[in-house]
Amino acid sequence: MLHGMRRAALERFVDLGFPTTRDEEWRFTNIAPIARTPFVLPAPESVTRVTKADITPHLLAGAHGPRMVFVNGFWAPLLSSIDGLPAGVRVESLAVVGRHREAELLPHLGRLAPVDTNAFTALQTAFFQDGVFLTVADGIEMEEPVHLLFLSSEEPMPFAAFPRNLIIAGERSRVAVVESHIGLGSGVYMTNMVTEVLVGVGAVVEHDKLQNESSRAFHIGSTHIRQGEKSHVTSNAISLGGLLVRNNVTAVFSAEHAETTLNGLSLGTDEQVIDNHTTIDHAAPHCSSHEVYKSILDGNARGVFNGKIFVRKDAQKTDARQTNRTLLLSDDATIDTKPQLEIFADDVKCTHGATIGQLDEDQVFYLRARGIDGVAARDILTFAFAADVVERIHVQTLRDQLNTLLQKRLGQGRITTLRP
Repeated sequence: MLHGMRRAALERFVDLGFPTTRDEEWRFTNIAPIARTPFVLPAPESVTRVTKADITPHLLAGAHGPRMVFVNGFWAPLLSSIDGLPAGVRVESLAVVGRHREAELLPHLGRLAPVDTNAFTALQTAFFQDGVFLTVADGIEMEEPVHLLFLSSEEPMPFAAFPRNLIIAGERSRVAVVESHIGLGSGVYMTNMVTEVLVGVGAVVEHDKLQNESSRAFHIGSTHIRQGEKSHVTSNAISLGGLLVRNNVTAVFSAEHAETTLNGLSLGTDEQVIDNHTTIDHAAPHCSSHEVYKSILDGNARGVFNGKIFVRKDAQKTDARQTNRTLLLSDDATIDTKPQLEIFADDVKCTHGATIGQLDEDQVFYLRARGIDGVAARDILTFAFAADVVERIHVQTLRDQLNTLLQKRLGQGRITTLRP
């Protein structure tokens, strides 16, 4: 029963409490601002205050796939569009399914996102309001991406929203999911998000997450992926907004000959803190993983990257590669990076590396020698650094949206050196 799962999760959160910098997983990120903020639960009526005009700038221009819109964690049916779905595809409100067909959720919900060791996951499981239940039947290939748009409106009191997604891709299916988190105002709020993705044998799944919350918002997001045999998964995590952001991405190989790709891009400035934690668990042999995470930090921004790759004893013939690169645009921006490999098998190919630096002045000089002024030259190089990750996204409409957002950021001087 969902009620029993919620109650057990709340009891676990009470036992764990909020993490502190004394906890190894949180030693670089102080969440005290979250713990001392008196959040309230948002009112369902807030859905009615958001209009189609409000969501238009955040849609995937030219996309014709299904769209589910949520406001402060609650489904907004009048803003959503799920007509004309292919046979074998269901895009539904998790809360509605939970009320009427709970038995469909129980075998899967909460199986990938453990509450035992993660306080925020426990809190989320206890209070999740709504989200998407997406199922794609065996052999179904979706041509258009599914867009999940989570909006946070400006409210008089700080609030906490707890959206949750459960995605099940059947055998030999193909689906792309774009998960967008957007702040409509400048209010204080917290989004505590969990997405669970179960990938069947031979399925191909892309999960793209765009986080562009309010500059005063807190975002704690966890994506958990379990892959079947010969499946292919791509996860792209883009973080642009938020005051304090934590992204957890965990991928587990449960069978042989599967492949996963994790890409990430963070743009931080002012006093932003953006913390990316990834885990790839090679629990089966003959699997490969590829990971590229990049950060661009300006002002007093702080970044964290902790990337773990586990290769279990029986996971022979593993091929795992991890890269973390950070571009610092100011003397006050900082990054803590910790790539980790834990290998218990002997026939593997595993590499990892991390680089931290500033813009290459030789490249700046090269552009200036061709008539480009200093500010524009640095903007071009910064954009190229970020675009390397954006171009790895397969959903063209999302790539176009991100390129526009990146150019706007540079034009506004939010992420730029602005030196002559």
